[in-house]
Order: sequence, then C-alpha cells, then structure tokens
Amino acid sequence: MSYGVTTALQQAVFQRLSGDAGVTALVGGVFDALPVGEPPSIYVSLGPETVKDRSDKTGSGAEHDFVVSVISAAAGFLSAKQAAVAISDALSGADLVLSRGQLIGLWFVKAVAKRETGTDARRIDMRFRARVEDN
Repeated sequence: MSYGVTTALQQAVFQRLSGDAGVTALVGGVFDALPVGEPPSIYVSLGPETVKDRSDKTGSGAEHDFVVSVISAAAGFLSAKQAAVAISDALSGADLVLSRGQLIGLWFVKAVAKRETGTDARRIDMRFRARVEDN
C-alpha cells in the first residue's frame, strides 16, 4: 500500500475547489481547517479521509474516500445545496494533476444533508472516492 499520494491528492482537491468559479461564486472560502475568527456565512471544509490499499502486481495504489463539507448559516438548505452541486460538478470525473502519483478516477459516492445540532446552521457532507497510483 502507498499512503504517499494523500497530500498530493488533498492539495489538488483544494486547488480545484478554490479555483473553480462555480464554487467560489457561491461560498466565502474553501478551508483545510476551521476558519480563524468569524467564519463566512457559507464555506467549504475539507474533512476526514479513509484510505484502502489497492496495490497490485503493476504497482502501489490506494482508494481514498474523503469528505468535502458545505457549512451554511442560512435558514434553509437551498444555498448549501447549490454550493454542493457546484462542488460535485467540479470534482466528479475531474482530471486532477497530482504532484506525486497519478489520479486514476474520481467519483461522487454520497451526500448527507443535516442541521447542525444546537444551531441553525446547515451542513452537507459529501463523500468522494479517488483511485490513485503511486509509481
């Protein structure tokens, strides 16, 4: 197994989302950590990741399941869902160039939309799956 591509994949996803006009038109920022100070009313956060070995005779590889979240202070889900659609459009099937390894494929897996407990905030957690090689 190779976990070596994980930072390259995260950087490529971050760059794709923070550089996508459809995403940036709808959110106040894309963050790898919680925003410092008062967060924008709607933003994107890169979240947890689970990695499984997918190596074979031809080389090292892995399957990365990672979460991209939309967090919104809006009263309803509409603006969060619009941002989630833009994120899905930006990432699903994207041909990301990695600084290490190679992206074989990137797919949308599922999404969960919910109210944040104890607040009026809305949250959509989207799970994506990336298959990478580290040759």
